[in-house]
Amino acid sequence: MSGVPKEFRVSLPAWLDDELADVPAVMPDRAARMRLVHRLADRNWREGNGGPFAALVAEQDSGRIVSVGVNVVLSSGVSSAHAEIVALGLAQTAADSWDLGDHGLPAHELTVNWRPCVQCYGATMWSGVRGLVVAGQGPELEEITTFDEGPLGADWAEQFEARGIRVVQDMLRDEALTVFRAYREAVDAGEVAVYNARKGSE
Repeated sequence: MSGVPKEFRVSLPAWLDDELADVPAVMPDRAARMRLVHRLADRNWREGNGGPFAALVAEQDSGRIVSVGVNVVLSSGVSSAHAEIVALGLAQTAADSWDLGDHGLPAHELTVNWRPCVQCYGATMWSGVRGLVVAGQGPELEEITTFDEGPLGADWAEQFEARGIRVVQDMLRDEALTVFRAYREAVDAGEVAVYNARKGSE
């Protein structure tokens, strides 16, 4: 069979160069890393790349930034191109390993501006990271943004911990909600497309 696609491309937007120009290569403070994630998430939806989501991967002990990611579903046309997927994939590229927990590598930590959706939950679990830092969890994300995050179990954090992935929750939670509320205003005004809000409807 000829003519079928043989690759797809997911790339970070050019505006990230400006946002990261003055960001230090090493950010030991988790809160500082989360502030950067919030900033990128807020700009991302305003630029039209995708939802109000961003993530970064850092070395857990040193705080060296390994990669960043934003949601590029709209700009790439790929529904799985969530911020966590992009950040993890770029970190694995940088490490030259599909396993960020591979022998000889420093422990890696993922920072993201809310608890992962069902897709990114699995991707994070299998990525090899040893830590996950989230701004929050709970229904607020779906209630505010109208996104469908999928059926994640109530024991999601415990499942990470059971696999040796430390979870830090409620890191600058209010700042995350501020970004989501700004996004919702644009949704209600018809200015942005919510690409995952069907929730089973036709």
